[in-house]
Amino acid sequence: MESSQISVPADGREAAHDGIAVVVLTNSRVHLLRKCVENVLLRTSEMTREIVIWDNASTDGTAEYLRSLDDPRIRVVHSEKNIGQNAYARAFRLTDAAYFVELDDDVVNAPAGWDATLLEAFKRLPQVGFLAADLEDDPDDAASRYRHHIRPHEYTLVEENGVRLLRGPTGGACAITSRELNERVGGFREDPKQVFWLEDAAYIADLERIGFGAAVLAKKRARRLAVKKMVFRLPFFRRLNARFGWFVAPD
Repeated sequence: MESSQISVPADGREAAHDGIAVVVLTNSRVHLLRKCVENVLLRTSEMTREIVIWDNASTDGTAEYLRSLDDPRIRVVHSEKNIGQNAYARAFRLTDAAYFVELDDDVVNAPAGWDATLLEAFKRLPQVGFLAADLEDDPDDAASRYRHHIRPHEYTLVEENGVRLLRGPTGGACAITSRELNERVGGFREDPKQVFWLEDAAYIADLERIGFGAAVLAKKRARRLAVKKMVFRLPFFRRLNARFGWFVAPD
């Protein structure tokens, strides 16, 4: 059973508005959730009109912290049971937005207006149905750690329709999709046998069956890294750099 700090209208969902609904799932990680709210959620643009924070039966100070929030866009749902990633399907059903953003509570830093940037890129990529954001190289963010430190060689920097992308494994730590596509594939799945499972991979597989792919929106740093690697390929530059110590050589 779940309870919400804001009641759900009895007459059902309103017509979708052309904005963003962000859903954050959390469980007993108030130290990360606080940073996620202050440094990510509160840096969203006016395009984000709904924020649902789903508390999966936390036992620390999460409930107390959530009660202190006064942003009118935020709806808090307290679940008496930890249902893990299955909460995404239920949380997004509480929203009216045309676009959905999944956001992990361990994403703790982002530039101002990151949501509008992500939405603009998504609209320019008609064959991408699930677009993740490479917001920050942060050790607390599992997806960022994978991309930048564990398996960086699995990603290729490309440009499509003027949008720089990282092609490679794509997860839902911070990712956007549309309500229209979500409804076409039957919504996010739930797994009654598992609390923690790869629901984002299941959703991407559903999108691929109707002809849409997934990608990661590269932050500007990726472009600088590509230029840096190109410069280091010049035979004279490595020698001069070794002598004067201008830059750290890219991997």
